[in-house]
Amino acid sequence: MSNKENTSEEIDLGQLFTLIGNAFNRFFRFIGNIFKGLFHYIILFLQFIQQHFWKFAIAGVIGIIGGGYWDYVSEPVYKSSMVVEPNFNSVQQLYNNIEFYNELAEEEEFQSLAEALKVSVEEAASMKKFEIESFSDQTQKIKQFSEFIKELDTISQKKVDFDDYLKNFNNINAKFHKVTIEAKDAKVAKKCQWAIVSSIENNQYFKLQKQINEINLALQDSIVEKQLLEIDSLQKFYRKIKTLEASKPEGSTSINLADSESDKSPEIELLSQIKLLKNEMVVLNDKKANTTNTINIISAFPNKGVLINDVLKRKIVLLPLVLIGAVFLFLWVLSLNTFLKNYKKEQIQ
Repeated sequence: MSNKENTSEEIDLGQLFTLIGNAFNRFFRFIGNIFKGLFHYIILFLQFIQQHFWKFAIAGVIGIIGGGYWDYVSEPVYKSSMVVEPNFNSVQQLYNNIEFYNELAEEEEFQSLAEALKVSVEEAASMKKFEIESFSDQTQKIKQFSEFIKELDTISQKKVDFDDYLKNFNNINAKFHKVTIEAKDAKVAKKCQWAIVSSIENNQYFKLQKQINEINLALQDSIVEKQLLEIDSLQKFYRKIKTLEASKPEGSTSINLADSESDKSPEIELLSQIKLLKNEMVVLNDKKANTTNTINIISAFPNKGVLINDVLKRKIVLLPLVLIGAVFLFLWVLSLNTFLKNYKKEQIQ
């Protein structure tokens, strides 16, 4: 009985190993067929290129000659950039304005563009592209996150971490933004600078925000100054008490204004408060300097833009690629049409 059971177990194990072996064989055969198919299509592609090589070469040469001539007769384009720091949540309006200028340039509405940027129609016609982008490194993002956390209450601070902040960080959240103008006139960007900035500065909403900010800063400044005066009066009062105590004979009752539970004397406490108030004054002065304008110009447009000499944008590079691509597509369509005709004939036969 046991011999029969051992025999059946050996047969089952043999069948199992045979099935596993067959599965591996099918899998490797499948992978091999994929590579064979890829190799076959690569060979067909190379044969196609070999068959029409001179047609591609002629198209490339024509493209180089035509693109070189196009670059030669084309007017040079210059790029100018300005870095700004928007205040009072004006960054969205700035993005909208730059997008509006770019649409006018693309649609060749040069009269409207000239009126918006306070330049001549000829100068407006020289403008080709307007762009705006934000830039912020990791250090700047950490600083902004720290400022953001300070504005939240204690419960909200525990619910927000740096990773959550980065997930929701976008262009609008960045502190600095770069405005770029591409134009055929190398000096026109500098002439547009005042109009771009004043379009935000003259907005009534941002004017009101700026006025309220100035009032609030002046109020905070006056409070700090008043507190410093009060501390100065207390210091004089303590010095007077010290003088009176020193002039009394020994054994008389002395006046102790220090808190019995505190190890620090009142004078030291006052000095600590003075330090805190002066630090607060420094912060207020920084805020005054940074919010004097609705748009702070960190780096103005240069007097003359930089010539755009990007190889990938030159016609001598782009035109050959376009012509070769067009020839390739045309020949591929012809080959496909021939294949379909032959396939139809084979089916009929």
